[in-house]
Amino acid sequence: MPHRLMSCSDAADSPLSQALRELREREQVPAEFPAEALAEAEAVVKAPPIAVGVQDATDIPFFTVDPPESMDLDQAMHLSRRSGGGYRVRYAIADVAAFVTPGGAIDAEAHRRVTTLYFPDTRVPLHPEILSEGAASLLPDQTAPALLWDIDLDSSGAVAAVRLGRALVRSIAKLDYAGVQQTIDEGTAEEPVALLRDIGMLREEIEKARGGISLGVPEQEVVERSPGHYGLEYRAPLPADGWNAQISLLTGMAAADLMLTAGFGILRTLPPAQRSAVEYLRRVAKALDVDWPKDTDYATVIRTLNPQRANHAAFLQECTTLLRGAGYTVFDGTPPEQAEHAAVADEYTHCTAPLRRLVDRYSGELCLAAVEGREPPQWVRDAMPALPEEMAEGSARANRLERECVDLAEAALLRDQVGEVFDGYVIDVNDRKDPVRGTVQLYEPAVIGRVDATPDAPELSLGHRLRVRLTEAEPGESAVRFVPATADAGSSA
Repeated sequence: MPHRLMSCSDAADSPLSQALRELREREQVPAEFPAEALAEAEAVVKAPPIAVGVQDATDIPFFTVDPPESMDLDQAMHLSRRSGGGYRVRYAIADVAAFVTPGGAIDAEAHRRVTTLYFPDTRVPLHPEILSEGAASLLPDQTAPALLWDIDLDSSGAVAAVRLGRALVRSIAKLDYAGVQQTIDEGTAEEPVALLRDIGMLREEIEKARGGISLGVPEQEVVERSPGHYGLEYRAPLPADGWNAQISLLTGMAAADLMLTAGFGILRTLPPAQRSAVEYLRRVAKALDVDWPKDTDYATVIRTLNPQRANHAAFLQECTTLLRGAGYTVFDGTPPEQAEHAAVADEYTHCTAPLRRLVDRYSGELCLAAVEGREPPQWVRDAMPALPEEMAEGSARANRLERECVDLAEAALLRDQVGEVFDGYVIDVNDRKDPVRGTVQLYEPAVIGRVDATPDAPELSLGHRLRVRLTEAEPGESAVRFVPATADAGSSA
């Protein structure tokens, strides 16, 4: 599910970089792995476990699609047409369990970290880099262990059959979204890659029919234009991003079906959106001038949005509030009453990112046990009861850090413009008792900040245009804050 991704190119001694380092220190984000975990990782890389009875799939020309700078490659795919019609999706997922000893030092540290943490200037990995960006990663021209999903689709893109087993795989190409999009648009992509569009679009139609939604939240990039001066840019997701995501979503849904059939597993669940949440989004849509016809549901509105438009991008970010309440549900014997993920509009689980998310290693083992008609390994069963709380705490930490990173980046962007006046929309008002305080979304740049009261402050009206004066913006000290500007406040920034 989406996060507000951010990256920045910045000098190490800049105010933003310093504030980010201080944030990591304050939140006790681990800078290094324990010596025991590093030693264990080095030992398993030097003497990897012997794969017994594992399929040799190194003859299949897998490829990966990731951001250019990524080295922790969880997934590789090969797409083909079936002789009788339809498609075959071969999806290899990094077999992290092949390198991690249950109860060992790497395992203990992974349970402490829970997820890879992403900051605008760096990342803090879940596993030692010798594994996550080395032996366990599905890097090109490297033979690596994987859980190999083999999913047959009919001509409409619906699932016809699912197979899963351990395999050795070898990727031949590390592709990126922009390059994939360009070759597909130009008609120069070879069929394994070109089929990503065909299969992705079929799966998007199936998603639409079942009422699911995918949020194409743009990535923000903070760019230092000159020493100490920043710009905020958006990278809107390409169609290829969505097609690639559909392959992962397809696998997560297939995994959930296997678990439910077997009678044990861990699902990613989300209750239906509450009416109050949808009404809040309607108010935000009005504030951001996003067209939302009265009798149209929110899923339909989301599909009409263009993330390259600033107001649509801001609205998509607000739509992530619909994902609040998502969690993990463990079951062993009786399927849970709430098994569906409301945004997916089907049963679903996380299983395709084991290098970056703790739970996926366990999901993979549960699915293997389900396919092979056996009980899960005892180390998996022992860990299952605690996983939902561990993942909830780890995800909450990642979300909090993400929010603080956004605050820091926005403050860095505007720190030299304190006192200036901006035009914006009111997207939230505190309440009836305090209607002079709220939240504003600026027209330019795409910054959201709190509006404080002044002695003569007017009551805020949701969705109305408001000129505001920037009063605070200092990375590490203050998030951006505004007050309503008077009629003679000066020119708009």
